Amino acid sequence: MKLILTADVDNLGAPGDTVEVKDGYGRNFLLPRGLAIVATRGAEKQVEGIRRAQDARRVRDLDHANELKQAISGLEGVTLSVKTAGTGKLFGSVTAADVAAAIKAAGGPVVDKRSIELPKAHIKSTGKHTVLVHLHPDVAAKFDLQVTAAE
Repeated sequence: MKLILTADVDNLGAPGDTVEVKDGYGRNFLLPRGLAIVATRGAEKQVEGIRRAQDARRVRDLDHANELKQAISGLEGVTLSVKTAGTGKLFGSVTAADVAAAIKAAGGPVVDKRSIELPKAHIKSTGKHTVLVHLHPDVAAKFDLQVTAAE
């Protein structure tokens, strides 16, 4: 089965790549999850749009990654207000998407949620938490996220 990837798939390829996979893998895993589309003439035209969207989100090079690191590390007062119980525990948890939105709201750059590494996978209590953002294989930025109780 010939497919065009729409997302990064481990051990298979990057968005926009045309790959040949077994029928069951494509039909039961890649297609239902939206990770690929069937390779047709019309889909070949969509590949260019997929690649342009990925390039816009991707960190261009090491210098650009260092600029983003300076911007993220220089952020002061990155806070996130969430609903909590009286004891300081959250109703639910803070996810990487929430952190990416908090960075943008604090005046920082747009960061892909998949590049954010949270302590213990999810934040489940109020307070100060150190968050790591992987911008490039050689560059990572750390910043402090203050999780507060919403009123």
